[in-house]
Amino acid sequence: MNREQFTELVEREQAELRRFLLALCCGDRFLADDIAQETLVKAYLSCAGYQEQGKFTAWIYKIAHRTFLDTKRSTRQYSPLDKAGSIHDQTDSADHAFRYQELYMAMETLPPKERTSLLLFYIKGYAIKEIARIVDCSEDAVKKQLSRGRDHLKQNIKR
Repeated sequence: MNREQFTELVEREQAELRRFLLALCCGDRFLADDIAQETLVKAYLSCAGYQEQGKFTAWIYKIAHRTFLDTKRSTRQYSPLDKAGSIHDQTDSADHAFRYQELYMAMETLPPKERTSLLLFYIKGYAIKEIARIVDCSEDAVKKQLSRGRDHLKQNIKR
């Protein structure tokens, strides 16, 4: 892939990538933008190795997912439950103009793999087989992550 092809593909996919990362980062726009920028740099540096046998979107999401996990590992993250005791305690002090605050706060309590699988399946519409390729695990593992993620979300939102 040459520079022009890469630029064209990124321009087409950039807004969706940022939305995915914003959801993955539970509404933290600055963190999502940092990860998006790092993802695009990594993708550009490795675009010579990109083989067009898969979708560009899945390839870039795989890089974004790995970059997100690397960021989570390198910085200590506190969940809303650690900070305040419950999700509803946080909602009272949260910016009420933020439409999905409660959902993002519940998503933040999920392990990164469960969060990623849920977002790719429900928000992006990927099939389980595609998600397995993006997150580098088996289809059965993705099914378990989806099931556990749904259960955890139900528990956290009901509090």
